[in-house]
Amino acid sequence: MISQTYVTRRETIGSSFVRNHNSVRHTKRSLGEISQIVIVSMLTLVFGLIYVAEGTKATSFDYELSSVESEISEMNAKKDDLAVEKARLNSIATAKNSTVAAAMEDATVTGYATE
Repeated sequence: MISQTYVTRRETIGSSFVRNHNSVRHTKRSLGEISQIVIVSMLTLVFGLIYVAEGTKATSFDYELSSVESEISEMNAKKDDLAVEKARLNSIATAKNSTVAAAMEDATVTGYATE
């Protein structure tokens, strides 16, 4: 039950109101126990959902970062392989163009050693 309290600026006799007297009615308002529990539980739920959503974002960024890092390591491995292949091809070309290699004879099979 809501209790009402009347306050006047001037004294009145009894509970009657006199004309031109200022009176204000105050009503006490408060939330009930169940309403307070519901509000607290809803706030807890909202903050929990925000926490979980932010944690999920961090995890998805971690997965994206790891996939990018694996792509970088694969590209670095391919780069190293290509550098080795380039060096091999350069050495073959250098050997073919050298004067020492031009003076050599082609290898021929003369026979097999048997016991």
